[in-house]
Amino acid sequence: MPELPEVEVVRRGLDAQVLGRTVTAVRIHHPRAVRRHRGGPADLSARLLGAQITGTGRRGKYLWLTLDDGDQALVVHLGMSGQMLLGPVPHTAHLRIAVRLDDDTALHFVDQRTFGGWFVAQMAAVDGDAVPAPVAHLGRDPLDPRFDPEAVVAVLATKRSEIKRQLLDQSVVSGIGNIYADEALWRARVHGARRADALTRPKLRTVLAAADAVMSEALAAGGTSFDALYVNVNGESGYFERALDVYGRQGRPCRRCGAPIRREKFMNRSSFFCPRCQPRPRR
Repeated sequence: MPELPEVEVVRRGLDAQVLGRTVTAVRIHHPRAVRRHRGGPADLSARLLGAQITGTGRRGKYLWLTLDDGDQALVVHLGMSGQMLLGPVPHTAHLRIAVRLDDDTALHFVDQRTFGGWFVAQMAAVDGDAVPAPVAHLGRDPLDPRFDPEAVVAVLATKRSEIKRQLLDQSVVSGIGNIYADEALWRARVHGARRADALTRPKLRTVLAAADAVMSEALAAGGTSFDALYVNVNGESGYFERALDVYGRQGRPCRRCGAPIRREKFMNRSSFFCPRCQPRPRR
């Protein structure tokens, strides 16, 4: 699933190319792509048709296009394989929604696995920011200028569950997924099974700083692309995969100490870690 850096790459691409444009045509090719919109396909099309795109935003893994006067937004969740593409679509079999803008730009939502989707929502004021109401419960992410690491550390210090589980909890801190959680924990020399409340506050600060650093580096590299499912608005893949230190490197030597990287199951996913740099907590 695309995580914060990948979603931010898409948001920036849209921000650079669709601001000020008006929607002149909407065609929904698959109803599952709009299942989160309560009014259904016809209502979503009616709300978009004639609307002007006046801004872009993102919180965690959700991005949105603000419409007209900013009271409503088109919210996009990329799911596992969603793509926001400008221009021709290479695989039309996976085309879910097609939009035409007043400068004849074609904006397409492509989603092979159909876990993502669009919906229009009212904006709400949350902590001084305007965000779509359905995503208001999400915490700020480490790349948000108003992210307060000390407030997050205070919350984490009370959690009696694994630190990786807490990093993946989007209500505590948003945007961090499986890849960047593993990368941040490796950088901080913390095993993901360590209980959050068993870590010192300086160590919790180190974990958050590592998440900030690795996601900033991934953003600069265009994100992480393990396959053709994640691309930017122009259909180009990111290249941060080459810089990953643990994720997907099972059996390969740790770049820091040389021990073979291990893989284990965690929350129905895979966790990658160095057994020497990140020792397991004692039972």
